[in-house]
Amino acid sequence: MANAHAPFYPIIYVRGFAMTDSEIDETTADPFCGFNIGSTVYRAVPEKNRAPRKFIFESPLVRLGSDFGYSDVYEDGYDILDPEWHDDGKNKLPSRSIVIFRYYDEASRLLGTGKVPPISDFSQKLSELILRVRDIVCANKENGISKKDFRCYLVAHSMGGLICRGMLQNPKNDKGNARQYVDKFFTYATPHDGIDIMGMNVPSWLGMMDINNFSREKMADYLDLKAAYKKNGSVAYIPEDRFPSERVFTMVGTNRQDYALAASRTFVGHGSDGLVKIENATLCGLNADNTPGAPCAKAFTYRAHSGYFGIVNSEEAYQNLTRFLFGDVRVDVWVDVNDIRLPEEVQASAKKGNKINALYQFETLMSPRGKMWSLSRRVAEEDSVACLSQEEWDKRGKKNSTLYLSSVFLANRARVNQARPSLAYSMSLGVRMPDYEVERRLWFNEHYEGGYLFRDSIILEMVPPQEKGGNWQVKYAWQGQGSVPAIHEVDTKKVKGGKVEVRIPFDSNTTPGISGQMRFVVSRWNPNAITAE
Repeated sequence: MANAHAPFYPIIYVRGFAMTDSEIDETTADPFCGFNIGSTVYRAVPEKNRAPRKFIFESPLVRLGSDFGYSDVYEDGYDILDPEWHDDGKNKLPSRSIVIFRYYDEASRLLGTGKVPPISDFSQKLSELILRVRDIVCANKENGISKKDFRCYLVAHSMGGLICRGMLQNPKNDKGNARQYVDKFFTYATPHDGIDIMGMNVPSWLGMMDINNFSREKMADYLDLKAAYKKNGSVAYIPEDRFPSERVFTMVGTNRQDYALAASRTFVGHGSDGLVKIENATLCGLNADNTPGAPCAKAFTYRAHSGYFGIVNSEEAYQNLTRFLFGDVRVDVWVDVNDIRLPEEVQASAKKGNKINALYQFETLMSPRGKMWSLSRRVAEEDSVACLSQEEWDKRGKKNSTLYLSSVFLANRARVNQARPSLAYSMSLGVRMPDYEVERRLWFNEHYEGGYLFRDSIILEMVPPQEKGGNWQVKYAWQGQGSVPAIHEVDTKKVKGGKVEVRIPFDSNTTPGISGQMRFVVSRWNPNAITAE
């Protein structure tokens, strides 16, 4: 790609749903629609008598400016992107710009008519905004970008992600083919498969305050997924022929307790961020025959749907955002289960023909080297684990019992010591001890609540090839193997798309127990970037 600014393209932020007239007015009164809100929290310190340390996250807007040199599009009280303000290329809009898609202005009683347009109108206007950003950025000769080489990022919260999908997936909402200019798409807590309340999806007839925007039946229409919805009963798909699933990241919140609306967190229930069920906040690709395709990148953090302590205003989500947009290495993490060993008494019961079931819960914590936060956090208490039932295991067997856990993006910009040219992170893997059922009755013998079949942490260190076609150097060490863990060098297997695959075995060496392998699919990210800074 000829764009010399890669990977620092304009970022277009699309905020979430505003339900009431007053919320819409508050949204339009804020120049940045909430992207400028940060948070202040306390963190524990080692000393017993010492006060906890304040941890301040300044907001995504401020951090993108201070860390990467991004700026807003407002000048002397005007929006440079306003058609009335644009003056034939005299505006110096840099490539590193943050654009706020102010789609609620038209619906505001302060700035518009007070009438909310349909969500498909928002998607159409997003398409028009992308083209306008392209024209103004390319008109700035200092950028040196041609229109065909222009690219941008879409970053969206909640319903904003559905507005973006309505543009990316539905050609009716993108008559100017603006999606060709979108390089990557990142969502915070978007209800990609709708909103469920008390176990039921929002009905399509509930038009009050546009709540039916989150009905799967209506979503199938404005996302152009009627055939897929009819076949699979889900709309959490992005067609590969419209936008590649590999360029999508879904950030998932798991803390419902901090969500401000008590009624919502009560009726939506456990396994949510207070508004969106965890299982509804991820996406996968859609094949031409309307079957589910490859999963989109995803990560989990213990944050609520919105508010001062919401997912947008968190260090963890910000780090995933910037690594996804600007990082250098992508690692997709899978676990392959090779064997599950039941307790001897349960196994004996199974041999007699009794039906056995259990739910194995896979927990993960993933953190880059030298950081005090996790890029992804999946634990049983937050209902965010990956699960495999005994019934699924018996049907699928070891050849098909594969679980996708998360994606990790790493960045060279944090590396200043060229004598150690590696990228590294730690990952804790835990497989929770399940409740065994024999003929639908709990088996209590020798069961310990909260126990694990397997639990250990691994350090994975990678050195990318120094030249095109070269080999990756990968080392790993399980931290549970004594005070001085053994360091293993591992061979990498090349797979399609210029990626390599690293397989690392694990085994609890117990009965009951589990064995399998961690599978890391590693690839370069942003290969056209001219710099990591």
